[in-house]
Amino acid sequence: MTVHEATVRWRFDGEPRAFRQGQYSRAHTWTFDGGLCLPASPSPAVVKPPHSDPSAVDPEEAFVASVSSCHMLTFLYLAHRRGFEVRGYEDRALGTMTKNERGVPWVSRVVLRPHVTYGSRAPSADEEAALHERAHAECFIANSVRTDIVVEPGDGASPDAAAPPASTKPPVVTNGE
Repeated sequence: MTVHEATVRWRFDGEPRAFRQGQYSRAHTWTFDGGLCLPASPSPAVVKPPHSDPSAVDPEEAFVASVSSCHMLTFLYLAHRRGFEVRGYEDRALGTMTKNERGVPWVSRVVLRPHVTYGSRAPSADEEAALHERAHAECFIANSVRTDIVVEPGDGASPDAAAPPASTKPPVVTNGE
């Protein structure tokens, strides 16, 4: 068993009346056990500035990044174990918020769109699809959430490309139904 720690810190020094009226900043910080401190805030789509900070990380973005990062790390481990040479990996993941059966917004879907480049030893398309399927099955975060997670592997475009085209390949993995 491992334990992971994050400290979320927020402070309000304004007038109590302003807080009661909802006139306060929701900007805060996240500090992780390694010492990194990030500015955080609700999404401006949820709480409009100046009560949010559009330049900070919001929980929804962090969730999508967490799903993507876990998939990537698991994929890299599995590719390494199979003897493939991964040279680059970029995922422009998208999270979609909808309302659940109680009308509460939630991140109902995350689409991972990894573009992987290889060196001298690359998998076939079927082998890469199998790596993504296994990475999804073994990803700690994917196993911890009920969000529908779909993996749409890229077409081999360079991770350094400014805007890789959407894949025409069918999704290889999905959480949900």
